[in-house]
Formats: sequence, C-alpha cells, structure tokens
Amino acid sequence: MLRETWAEIDPRRISDNLRAVRGTLPAGVKLMAVVKANGYGHGDLEAAEAARQAGADYLAVAFLEEALRLRAGGVRLPILILTPIRPDQVDLAMERDLTLTVTGADWFRELRRRSPTLAGRKLRVHVKADTGLGRIGFRTEAEWDALVPWLAAPDIDVDGFYTHFATAGQADTDYLERQARRFAELMTRCKESGIAVRHYHCAGSAAALRFPGLALDMVRIGAAMYGFYPARLTPPVPLKPALSLHSTLMQVKRVRQGEYIGYDNAYRAESDEWIGTAPIGYADGWSQRMQGAPVLVRGQRAVIVGRISMDQLMLRLPCPCAPGDRVTLIGRQGGERVTFAELAAHIDGAAQEITTALTDRLAKVYANAKKEAEYAWDNAYYQPRRREPTVI
Repeated sequence: MLRETWAEIDPRRISDNLRAVRGTLPAGVKLMAVVKANGYGHGDLEAAEAARQAGADYLAVAFLEEALRLRAGGVRLPILILTPIRPDQVDLAMERDLTLTVTGADWFRELRRRSPTLAGRKLRVHVKADTGLGRIGFRTEAEWDALVPWLAAPDIDVDGFYTHFATAGQADTDYLERQARRFAELMTRCKESGIAVRHYHCAGSAAALRFPGLALDMVRIGAAMYGFYPARLTPPVPLKPALSLHSTLMQVKRVRQGEYIGYDNAYRAESDEWIGTAPIGYADGWSQRMQGAPVLVRGQRAVIVGRISMDQLMLRLPCPCAPGDRVTLIGRQGGERVTFAELAAHIDGAAQEITTALTDRLAKVYANAKKEAEYAWDNAYYQPRRREPTVI
C-alpha cells in the first residue's frame, strides 16, 4: 500500500449479515444477494463469494458488464440482471447463463426481429412490474396482456415476476401497502394467464426484515448484507458494517486565530488551532458534501474543515497530533466511532451512497486471520509512523 489511505473490508460480516437475514425468513424462501455497483463498493467478487458462503441462492447486478465480470471471476451462482439489456446482447447473456429482466412487448418484438429463434436454447427472464416506484416495469393490465404471448413462447423460461417498493424504509407504510396490493393483483393476473413462474419477489432489505409476509418465494438483499438499514428504524436482527475507511495524517500545523484553510478561504480558524492534512479527497469518493463531517484521530473526534480538495482534506484536531497518526473516517477508534448512519444524515443521503462513491484509487484491505492483527477496524488506532508536528 503506497499511500496510507485504505478501505478495510471484512467479508465475513457480509456472510454474517446474510445469515442473520435468512434466519428471519419463512421456511423455503430463497435469498438473492445484490452485488451490483462493485458489491456496493465492497468488491463484487468478494461480496459474491461471501454471499455464496452464506448460502445465497441467487445474485443480482444492475448491468450486463457487472454480470460478465462475475462470470469471468469464476462465479457460478444464478445471476439476475436488474436493468433490461439490449436485444442484440441476448446471445452474449445466454452464453454466460445469465437471467434477464424484461418489461414490455416491444423488447420481445425487437428480439424476434433480430433472432426469430434462439437455436434450441431457452432464454431465462424475470418480468418487472412497476407498482408505484415509477422507474422501470410494465404498469397496466393491457401492457401485461401484450407481454403474455411473448412469454408463452417455448424458448422463453419465465423464472421470476417482481416489483420494487419505493418507501420500504419509511415509518409510514401506507404507500408500501398500496404497492403490495397492486402487486398481488398483478400476480393473480399472471397466474390466470397460464404463465408458469417459479419465483415471485417484491421485498428488498427493509421490506424483507420489516414484513416477513412479503417474502413470497424470494427476497432481494442488498443494503442489509453490507450492514445498512434505514436510520429511522431499528433492524430486527443485528447488522454489522463490513467496511471501514482510514487514512493517516501527512502534516500537522499550528494555525493562528483568523487564518484561512482550504480553497476559497472556506474555513477561518476560530482560535489558535491544530490543523492536520490527510491524503484523501473527492477523487477517492470523499465528496465536498463531507465538509464538517466528523473523523477520529487518537480515539477522539475531529472535524473536516475547509473545502475537501481532489487529493487531500484538512481536519481541526482535538489535540496536538503527529504525522502518521491514523485517521478513521468510517469505523471505530477506542470508545468512539463514526457510523454510516451519522454520515448519511450529514449528506442527507443513504449509507450505500457513501460506499459506492469510493473510487478505485483507494486500496482495499480484506480482513483475514493473517491481517487481523495489523488492520482490525475495532482496534484503537493504527500508527504506521510518527513525526513531530510542525508549528507555523
């Protein structure tokens, strides 16, 4: 690791979270682990392997290229691509044994125009219904009726029928209940049409954990497998974050009251203060919205001051520190911790928005028995080297 800035990831926590979720599900319900967006920033292959070890039945990704990367990495679990692909990409998807999302008859018309037959193969699909999220999926009975003849073709295998909730993480459940009723109506319509469907699914992480009755045949677990849950709610099982983020102080200086720090003079020292600089910035995914967010140094809270630049950020330190002191941006030092919920509230976003923003410039350190002594995110702090601070 050439730059002392790294994300530390424990895949065992991903496995533990999935096992905890599975323990809440009715018997026979299958579990689809969502590993899109590079495993929510944790590493797609590593997250997929952790899911396999936890007994996941399926994986899900957003795009075809994500599925192809998993296959190239040796992943053999069934993979559902949640975003429809182009009909001219179907041959490639079938060669890699991938399951596709379909939403309308027009897609099938274009597929048949290009490939009237599938050369004796079967295309495995999940049909997506839009019950109120307003993103993708068919919406009306007429759209469903137009889909039925295409789905009934002998070379089409309808493996699933699903929807996604818009408000599963909110305390008010009225809209979720409306979506659930609409999905029940569409399931009835589907069954009456004679289309054989193996898996009906509608519940993501929050819905699956809050409302086991919505588990149906399968649940899709994304956020919860990485330890994330809506901040306003309490999960019914313990969920452990699998990622922590660390850097080190590269310079420490004493500044006088009234001196400025950072671009655009965005921060002016309120008193004589210790200021530290750490080599992490918005090019690593730590965006300028994190200005004012807490970090930990020497087991105490510090705060990011001034505008976060591309490669560095500055901290108002709680005490005189030294270059080489560990900076924890997410995780624990001693009795203090900075949580995903706290940071998500700071940016008015979601925990997964933070981890998926982390870029490839950041080194990823995966915890295992050999590394634990050196990089355990529950350790007080890690100090690779120390120098005396500079007084300016």
